[in-house]
Amino acid sequence: MVLGVDSSKLPPVALASGESSPHAVLERVVELGFGGVLFRSILDLDPSLDPAVLADVRAHADELGLRLEAGIAKVNPYMTAELPEIRELGGGDYVRGLQLMIKAASAIGITELWTATAGWKRQYPGRFQYDRFRTDAPWGDQLRAIEGLLLLLRPALLDAGCHLNVETHEEITSVEVVRLVEAVGPDAIGITFDVANVAVRGELPSAAARRCAPYTRMSHLRDIALWPTPTGYLRFVVPFGEGVIDWPSVWTPLADAPLSMVTIEGLEAGGLRSKKPVDVADPAWIEGHPDLDAGEVAALTALAESYRERAESGERPDLAELDGAGDQTDFLTAGRHFLARSLRQEHAA
Repeated sequence: MVLGVDSSKLPPVALASGESSPHAVLERVVELGFGGVLFRSILDLDPSLDPAVLADVRAHADELGLRLEAGIAKVNPYMTAELPEIRELGGGDYVRGLQLMIKAASAIGITELWTATAGWKRQYPGRFQYDRFRTDAPWGDQLRAIEGLLLLLRPALLDAGCHLNVETHEEITSVEVVRLVEAVGPDAIGITFDVANVAVRGELPSAAARRCAPYTRMSHLRDIALWPTPTGYLRFVVPFGEGVIDWPSVWTPLADAPLSMVTIEGLEAGGLRSKKPVDVADPAWIEGHPDLDAGEVAALTALAESYRERAESGERPDLAELDGAGDQTDFLTAGRHFLARSLRQEHAA
């Protein structure tokens, strides 16, 4: 199994000129000891999708022995205005822009493609950080529109021999992602399983892994701390092995997944730990989750209380430390060692 890294959460990489470069990213990935890289957008390789430029990046990755994965863009028609560059790429047609990205990725041998269904708006309070709770566009309407857009992309994906892998992102549940895959077809659509995000939707990581495993073709791996609040808990990203995720219970279902690379998603810019509110005791939050499993929510709440107890005893970082910044490079390096050791142990078992 290849151990990869998400380029969007790498410490800044730049040339002497100050311009970022996919080639510099590839070199940095090798320096950090990883065997592959996920570029969150194929446009990160070249904004114009110039075939010669893309082929040059592909050749460099091959020379370095790196596996390449890439993304296209978000697939929620209610938020396409937030991504004007995709519509521009398609000459005014957002769908055509996505189709061109799929074709360009396939042309250089990238057939596992990332996507997500919305973005995170940290500037807003509470549940309104997530597009799931937009009052102008009910989440059910958004899901139907997402399914419709995926169906429009299905012919292009099949023609290119690609899978478009929908992330278990902060706004969508694993149950909903599985439904999308099964509605559109697993021959064209898969899952990017983000083990840290499912807790934001009140889902236990091990249970979500079991649901997603048959369709999981890409991954984002991080450990998490949960801190109790009067309305639920806060979720933070922490170094692997220092959080609440029971990794053996995640690896077991993923062992048979059609997954070629496990990818670490690092800390945010400046080392921020991706603090997210999860208000599982708020009636409005509960109403917005028709598939909520009370047992999973109870288990997560217990994990939050357990984490606080360990923090109070000095075994784990407390809330003040979690609110602070970590070192992006150390997080990735330690994570690579942890995952390599963990996967070896799982394979031996």
